Amino acid sequence: MVTSVDQFKTQKPASNNPLKELWGRLSFPWVFTFSYLIFMLILPFAALITKSLTISPQEFWKIAFSPVAMSAYNITFVTALAAGAINGLMGTLIAWVLVRYSFTGKKLIDAAVDLPFALPTSVAGLVLATVYSDNGWIGQFFTPFGIKIAFTRVGVFIAMLFISLPFVVRTLQPVMQEMERETEEAAWSLGASQFQTFFKVLLPPLMPPILTGIALGFSRAVGEYGSVVIISSSIPFKDLIAPILVFQRLEQYDYVGATVVGTVLLMASLFLLLLINALQQWGRRYSMKS
Repeated sequence: MVTSVDQFKTQKPASNNPLKELWGRLSFPWVFTFSYLIFMLILPFAALITKSLTISPQEFWKIAFSPVAMSAYNITFVTALAAGAINGLMGTLIAWVLVRYSFTGKKLIDAAVDLPFALPTSVAGLVLATVYSDNGWIGQFFTPFGIKIAFTRVGVFIAMLFISLPFVVRTLQPVMQEMERETEEAAWSLGASQFQTFFKVLLPPLMPPILTGIALGFSRAVGEYGSVVIISSSIPFKDLIAPILVFQRLEQYDYVGATVVGTVLLMASLFLLLLINALQQWGRRYSMKS
């Protein structure tokens, strides 16, 4: 018979290290995911912020909010937001046509939507600069009116439109494919017009994916460099965007200035993404109530 003393001796002693005990209970997928996120996201961001904090707050403020930097922020975020909003409208229309209509060349157009994903950004910038230059296929029609597209802020806007369009289309297509046509027919049978059917029946469930597509396109446009650097002149107070400003500071061996501008760009992007996520949640609540 085993005594209580023997039982006490055979029991495994409790660990004095709660962190080690917690680590032993974690599953391998959780540990792998957390480790990957640390090395791929958290550590690079921490290194960027730490490098920018090596200077005094006064110097940080002076670099981060200099006239050149403020102009670059304005051009970057305002232009990216405008491109995301336009693609929110046009991407919805393109997704609707691709889902609801059958026509010759549909598969070709559907595949062409993914071109900004597959095309190197430098090649995209070269193509856009060629097409929208003063002598280009499209730019030549605007030249007589004194409108210059390439190497201006308009060219930056065109590049951001180009690279952010697929995000809206590909986000909306699966949702539209799952929508039942019976709900539209029921609205029509009850006397609703096409206008009322779209805004009361179709639009509410489409609002969350539309906002998601706009958010993804906006984020992609804010960080775009390859195509913009070719189609823009990168002149301060004209069409210089923040990512190119960071690269210019690096070319001048101003590593502190580059990290400061990068930190401001990171913080502003995170804030705007949180705001857009709040809009997405509002869109989901709105669609559920409708």
